[in-house]
Amino acid sequence: AAPPGPPVYVDLAYLPGSWSARTVDEEFFRRIRSLCYVVSGDDHLKEGVLRSLLDALLAGKHQWGTDIQVTLIPTFDSLVMHEWYQETHDRQQELGITVLGSNSTVAMQDETFPACKVEF
Repeated sequence: AAPPGPPVYVDLAYLPGSWSARTVDEEFFRRIRSLCYVVSGDDHLKEGVLRSLLDALLAGKHQWGTDIQVTLIPTFDSLVMHEWYQETHDRQQELGITVLGSNSTVAMQDETFPACKVEF
């Protein structure tokens, strides 16, 4: 358990991938309060814990007691993400959570990849 203390406020937080994604729980989102959370790491390990990570965001954000808007930025396409988005859309709106979807691509040096622009 983490020692008691005030939450930490940041503009952008990258959520851990691979095995470390298992450490992201409701307490993480109560303590690390970010305007934007980036969910990266399109790998089979994260896919296995993605739903619990996303549900932890909802539960943790509910504890904030403020009207801070939060943006969730997935960097990969996922069936789990789509299902969670559909099933919890009303809850996301109540809590002020926006999920960015992007169909944009960027081409650089003979490579094309999905991208989105985030401005502060």
